[in-house]
Amino acid sequence: MPDHVPKPLQSEQTLLAFDYGLKKIGVALGNTLTNQARPLCILTPATREQRFAQVGALLAEWQPDRVVVGLPLTLDGDEQPASRHSRRFAHQLEGRFRVRVELVDERGSSLEAQRILGSRAPDDAMAAAVILQRYLDHQA
Repeated sequence: MPDHVPKPLQSEQTLLAFDYGLKKIGVALGNTLTNQARPLCILTPATREQRFAQVGALLAEWQPDRVVVGLPLTLDGDEQPASRHSRRFAHQLEGRFRVRVELVDERGSSLEAQRILGSRAPDDAMAAAVILQRYLDHQA
């Protein structure tokens, strides 16, 4: 009998990530098979109802196994007013859509997204991809 027993293969999981803002929400898609994240879209809902209709449509389309929400923290790692909004959004996703939500430190994600894009173009979806890639990298 061999000394080394291989680990069972992890099943592929689809993940959606949100870079939550009061006016715009960046969205990214990734999966655990490729361990890669990519920008998907930027939502610009005018009302709370539109926000959850748009998010619900994405959840129905992609049927993620997990959802990642960026958590804005200060440079020192402390919570700030925007942190409360992201936590509330994450709890609303769990309650409304019955999805597993993970909060991920999003410090520096917008700057990194701008660097990747090489411009000041809207970077919300790329920031969501940066956040999701961080999550995937720490799961590996």
